[in-house]
Amino acid sequence: MFHVELKNLIMDLKSFVRTIENYPIEGISFKDITTLLKEPIAFKSVVDQISDYYRDKGITKIVSLESRGFIVGGAVAYCINAGFVPIRKKGKLPADVVKESYELEYGVDTIEMHVDALSENDIVLIHDDLLATGGTALAALNLVKQMNVKRIYFSFIIDLTFIQTENKKELARYDTHSVIQY
Repeated sequence: MFHVELKNLIMDLKSFVRTIENYPIEGISFKDITTLLKEPIAFKSVVDQISDYYRDKGITKIVSLESRGFIVGGAVAYCINAGFVPIRKKGKLPADVVKESYELEYGVDTIEMHVDALSENDIVLIHDDLLATGGTALAALNLVKQMNVKRIYFSFIIDLTFIQTENKKELARYDTHSVIQY
């Protein structure tokens, strides 16, 4: 019974995502995953789907973006026995960092990662909550590529597939997985 209910839930995870119009600025329809995360079976379904997809790919580190990406990224790292590396906004990490600036749908931002976070032997899964224009993901990719890792994968809870950009074309060169598509 539980297994059947979980299968039905997997097909309806969108119902757990709240859309907030005109946030953070006019014209943006923000996909709020906090309503999904608060429901144990929905949260477990997302973590299990991502973990199952990447379990046999030899991933050694999950690199995840501040802040919503940390929630599922950390859980997936635990599930597949990988290390966890945070990418944070500028000025939040205490040691030497590499940094990358990028354009958002509604501005410009800078992200940073510790210079000693990854090695050439790492196989990396970059995880974030949402893929919109691909600017944040591409910036994370540029940070990770500086470490000359063996291989890079991408994971997202949500992909806004109706948004097509050059950034997304670049990301399509990598094994990319999303649980929910709009």
